[in-house]
Amino acid sequence: MTFRVILRMEVKPGSETDFVTEWHRGTDAVTGHHANLGQWLTRDTAQPGTYWITSDWLDEPGFRSFEDSPAHLEHRARLHPYRSGGSFHTMELIAHIPGRAGTADAH
Repeated sequence: MTFRVILRMEVKPGSETDFVTEWHRGTDAVTGHHANLGQWLTRDTAQPGTYWITSDWLDEPGFRSFEDSPAHLEHRARLHPYRSGGSFHTMELIAHIPGRAGTADAH
């Protein structure tokens, strides 16, 4: 069962571009972990300066092994100066139903 982690990051005003650049620099720390299925960075359209980082994992133990790793601690420390607030959420993916655009019939 896929384990999903969503981090809401409130970024200090004026540092958004630097935050995105630093996030890109650290993506290998996440996607290079054997249990990671992928990650996404999105910007909230209703709340300027708010970003959502989503990552999917094979399972919770796989994520937890990453969470305590030196690579994660370094990546987190590099993003911390840009952060003014946020929240952290974990969940199990129960179902996924692809939309038409996500199927072979779409084209």
